[in-house]
Amino acid sequence: MGAMTETTDYTALRTIGWPWPGPPEDPSWREAFAAHPQARPGRVVEQHRSGYVVADAPGAAIKTESPPEWQRPRFPSHERAAVGDWVLLDGIRIVALLPRRTAIKRGAAGEHYHQQVIAANIDTVFIVCGLDADFNPRRIERYLLLVGGGGARPVVLLTKADQTEYSDDALAVLEELAAQEIPLHAINGKDPAVLQTLAPWLGPGQTVVLVGSSGAGKSTLTNTLLGEERMKTGEVRGSDSRGRHTTTHRALLPLPSGACLIDTPGMRELKPTGEETLAEGGFADIEELTTQCRFRDCAHQQEPGCAVRAAIEEGLIEESRLENYFKLAEEVATAAAKLAQRQAEQAVERRAGRGTQWRPVGKNKRR
Repeated sequence: MGAMTETTDYTALRTIGWPWPGPPEDPSWREAFAAHPQARPGRVVEQHRSGYVVADAPGAAIKTESPPEWQRPRFPSHERAAVGDWVLLDGIRIVALLPRRTAIKRGAAGEHYHQQVIAANIDTVFIVCGLDADFNPRRIERYLLLVGGGGARPVVLLTKADQTEYSDDALAVLEELAAQEIPLHAINGKDPAVLQTLAPWLGPGQTVVLVGSSGAGKSTLTNTLLGEERMKTGEVRGSDSRGRHTTTHRALLPLPSGACLIDTPGMRELKPTGEETLAEGGFADIEELTTQCRFRDCAHQQEPGCAVRAAIEEGLIEESRLENYFKLAEEVATAAAKLAQRQAEQAVERRAGRGTQWRPVGKNKRR
């Protein structure tokens, strides 16, 4: 693969999440390396409006220049680099975005369809929800939907367990998720014992991302995992237990355990992209039940032989969860239609010579 790989310190890259002990094993990655033999790999550790900070070793932060294509107004935002992405650098210039193994994305706000990448190349997503007025099972399901289609493993963390006596009740409310082998933990984010609880997902070379509402305790948990008070934390409002955005931008932080952690600002809007699968988003049990209904086109309302309604009547599924399933299914279908329309428009633009020449990063891959 040339002089570049001969001089690359893969041991140092491994400490910031490089997925292999040596040169890239993925053929598409090797192809990108071969196209840029003088470039070196690095990982996006910070994303700002004005540009990126990339590291090629722990603590080696480099302010970089992005390709001209990324700066065009109509360039798809999800095809630009995000925190966690691996890129190739020539000096301080990004010359290639390496294919993503996994990602967590959402539909961006606004009338026109486009996607926003929250984090890339992650192994585990910690969905953080406070055991106070912030506790919302329906929002947790929405997060699970976004995570499920991206290839990473979800883990639900219920923080502030030291501030309530109802932790067991909250876990019971989410038992339908636990039955699908989605890990659930009630934790005190300030207690160093949380390191042992989360150790299975924090091994060397692993990357985790924290997502959740402002005030849920993400920054507090980050400080505990780092072993120092590096992230600002703030008080929450008494009315709804929401906090200010103490985290203002996404950043990747190496942990003492050898893992990497991506902390994110609280997200108010969680729109599907249209690429999600409900079965992978915490609704595998309901999806399975729909295949057992007497009629193939069952709407799961009053039809005879409806397996879903029977499960509701037997207390196996909560009515509110089924309603959220219907709501999210409709949102995914609407987003999928917009995505198809946008892809058709881009195909017309490419045929007319107006489309982007930058190579897309491709589908996410499960590990």
